[in-house]
Amino acid sequence: MTGSGLGLPLRAPAHRVDPAARWLWAAEGLLVTLIAVAVVVLLGIALPDDAPRWMGVLLAVLRGLLVPLGLVAVIIEPLWRYRVHRWEVTDEAVFTLTGWLTRTWTLVPISRIQTVDVTRGVLQQLFGLSTVAVLTASSQGTVRVWHLEADVAQRVADDLAHRAEQVRDIAT
Repeated sequence: MTGSGLGLPLRAPAHRVDPAARWLWAAEGLLVTLIAVAVVVLLGIALPDDAPRWMGVLLAVLRGLLVPLGLVAVIIEPLWRYRVHRWEVTDEAVFTLTGWLTRTWTLVPISRIQTVDVTRGVLQQLFGLSTVAVLTASSQGTVRVWHLEADVAQRVADDLAHRAEQVRDIAT
């Protein structure tokens, strides 16, 4: 089945992101949860004694949601995202599958690649991960292959840049 309009099959990419991505996503979830806890604590401190009852009820609801939402952010989301996120480079294209609530399949033909970059965010550096950014002329912009082991990301980027250069040389 081809649905890409390029004669390439739409299918799930073959490779998962690095297993350390689960820990990175858990750390991100923990950071967001800690910020939410701090906000709720500060709201509780700032809430005047004569505040309307609905404000106290709202604060109690927020407190009650912190634990379940924190568990989702720290445990469930990282495991689910690890199951979903995939990537693959073939002779014809770069395939990615991302998301955890909404899934996005992306297919970038090698012939459309303009530049390839490797980036490492602060948390990624702590976990030894990198992201390969593939820039095309498409209105969709940059396609990212998230959370690869740093050496793998560099090899993938070098390979893609080489393949894109070969395609440009053949076209000229």
